[in-house]
Amino acid sequence: MHGHPFVLAAALIALDACSQAHAVTSCTAGNPNSTSVPESTPTSAFTDNLDGTVTHNLTGLIWKRCAEGQAWDGLTCNGTAATFRWVEALIQSKNANFAGHTDWRLPNHKELASIAEYCGYYPAINSIEFPGTPSGSFWSGSGYTSYAWLVDFSNGRTYINANVYSFYARLVRGGRPIDSFDAQIVFANGFQ
Repeated sequence: MHGHPFVLAAALIALDACSQAHAVTSCTAGNPNSTSVPESTPTSAFTDNLDGTVTHNLTGLIWKRCAEGQAWDGLTCNGTAATFRWVEALIQSKNANFAGHTDWRLPNHKELASIAEYCGYYPAINSIEFPGTPSGSFWSGSGYTSYAWLVDFSNGRTYINANVYSFYARLVRGGRPIDSFDAQIVFANGFQ
């Protein structure tokens, strides 16, 4: 896991505290199983845009509330999340048209990790803001020729894997990126 050492240490402490509290899904309102561990992504950290998206107030990133393959019905995410190989997920993001916007993209791995909920797991995400999220790995736009970064929303861990496997995708737009990597660089290098 790469990142700022203080953020990493806080995440590890929160994970350890959650495992000691035997949390199974989450902490308080967005994660109801433990009230003694502070949430890393409380519901108050998001603004509901009332169109199937939420804005993460810390980063300014606008997230689709549902994973790709699911549909927002005004209250929750319905259907089954689809899985994609990495290049397919990049293409899916490039072709996305949702909530009146066409500038959706795969988040870089730091952006994706910013919505992981480190006080809970199965799934390790705020279940109020991102209902129906599968407990599994999601592609980021951060990658190389054969490998790409993922965030596992069963536990919040970031890792790298071969990009030929199929995993989930959640799209983002706008904001103040946490890292300078942009998946559009990949398209410029021939993945279209």
